[in-house]
Amino acid sequence: MTLRMELGDRSYDIVIQRGCLQKAGQLLDLHRKVCIITDEGVPAQYAKTLAAQCKDPVIVTVDAGEETKTMDTVTKICRVLLERGFSRKDCVAAVGGGMVGDLAGFAAAAFMRGIDFYNLPTTLLSQVDSSIGGKTGVNLDGVKNIVGAFHQPKGVLIDPDTLGTLSPRLYAEGMAEAVKMALTSDAALFEKLERGDLPVEQVLEGALTIKKAIVEQDERESGLRKLLNFGHTVGHGVESAARGSLYHGECVALGMVPMCGREVRARLIPLLERLGLPTACDLDKEAIWQAMQHDKKSSSSGFSAVFVEKPGQGFVKQVSFAEMKAILEGAWQA
Repeated sequence: MTLRMELGDRSYDIVIQRGCLQKAGQLLDLHRKVCIITDEGVPAQYAKTLAAQCKDPVIVTVDAGEETKTMDTVTKICRVLLERGFSRKDCVAAVGGGMVGDLAGFAAAAFMRGIDFYNLPTTLLSQVDSSIGGKTGVNLDGVKNIVGAFHQPKGVLIDPDTLGTLSPRLYAEGMAEAVKMALTSDAALFEKLERGDLPVEQVLEGALTIKKAIVEQDERESGLRKLLNFGHTVGHGVESAARGSLYHGECVALGMVPMCGREVRARLIPLLERLGLPTACDLDKEAIWQAMQHDKKSSSSGFSAVFVEKPGQGFVKQVSFAEMKAILEGAWQA
């Protein structure tokens, strides 16, 4: 299956196919220098499989973990590109999860003011969400994705076979982003997720179809694309306060719960629990609040937050700091 992101001269194909990693040489332009970025947590064979199909590959393996997503690591990657003589005709390819994609995409955006970038996500979290849309970036001083750029990939290959190496917990965190997509934009998909009988290919197709349509209408997040931040206003604060003890998708799950109406919450919580995702946490709310105030979605007047009162009908609403703090204070209460 192939979806087409329609963005004029920045359009690209999104291939969802088992075994497509082994066919990358047929699907992507790899007849040039290719810097493959991966991390130590990703099975090394994935990057090697891609490298074997490239004319002139170099593999850069970074440390696993969100703490690696920094300007220092971007500098390291750009130094490799410089030393290996990469030009604007060459490219960067990410093989790994969302951290690798964000990092590699930003390095590609920065080097020579932008070279080609391919995304080959290997986790469910990255496959259903961050693999497309062009958001790249790194963290700074504990603030998530605060430095970055919009840089669309030239192509995206999504191989569900790579999900076989994921732990149940990592698989579950990816499902949190699929639930996010469905709750904001597709009531029928949310019902199918509730039933629990969707093959992963259909989960991927449903989630990516939603995101593709949103990005095509609002590439730079001036309006509609803000819907994709559902669960992230509180979720990013939780992620900062958790200091690595919770995965991103788990934080998004926690962030969705207080932003739903009572009837939606009554359906969401059992779904999250069945998927193995948290629905309450005992982290220090003051630490969460401090982190939330540094989020990109906050401004001097408050937060641009996403709410869902009915499945498939997410909406963005400006709330004051006082209103948002009250939502946080009441979060995860029985």
